[in-house]
Amino acid sequence: MSFRLAACAEMLYGELPLTERVERIHGQGFEVELWDTRGRDIAALASTGARFSSMSGYFGGSLTDPESADEVLASAEKLIPIALELGIERMVVHPAELGEGGRAVRPVHRSTGEMWLTGRNTLERLGVLGEKYGVVFALENLNTVLDHPGIPLARAKDTLALVSAVDHPNVRMMLDLYHAQIGEGNLIELVWAALPWVGEIQVADVPGRCEPGTGEINYPGVAAALQDVGYTGVVGLEANAAGGTGVEAGDAALAAFRAAFES
Repeated sequence: MSFRLAACAEMLYGELPLTERVERIHGQGFEVELWDTRGRDIAALASTGARFSSMSGYFGGSLTDPESADEVLASAEKLIPIALELGIERMVVHPAELGEGGRAVRPVHRSTGEMWLTGRNTLERLGVLGEKYGVVFALENLNTVLDHPGIPLARAKDTLALVSAVDHPNVRMMLDLYHAQIGEGNLIELVWAALPWVGEIQVADVPGRCEPGTGEINYPGVAAALQDVGYTGVVGLEANAAGGTGVEAGDAALAAFRAAFES
């Protein structure tokens, strides 16, 4: 199949330092996803020769909150030099600010029209910023049932509506199928609907958030659907290894991921 496969270095090989995780993922032919790059040795990461597909694109504020949306833009601009140094294509943002463990910093359990309009306007401003520097901001859908309660406009249908309303080439969707399965299901039709706006796809199985084949999602079926509609972008494994944090478990998770998407 014609997908570019990536793996999140933050969730695999937890017993190794980050640079060694990147080297191991890269050595097996995968691109690399990163989360927060602040305080990391960027030169060491760059020296691994890995191709980096995405990283966190902000560290403060909420794009749906008119009082803190400017913080999203300011923090994004501070991170752009790191993205450019690492050759990163997509900078990931969320519908609100995430704190410890992915929890909402300011939980909101009811979305409003003002939030929707603020989110759209903030994404438009991010699109202008991305165009200026040559990066894409990717809005990730989240589940509010298990991992991210209190995040407004987080479901895939909402993030898709926001991204499509902005309609800017430097604003795309980070379509996370793990989150979508928990919150919505119907993954193949979701892929079909979202495809024109997708910048990258992330996967993990449900329950457990581990590699394909450990839960209920038919990822070979999803892969076939992606092939049928001509998707040639990145599919990233943002998952824990079912066998733990060691090297053998990480290798097995990557092998299972590759088998699901390259069979």
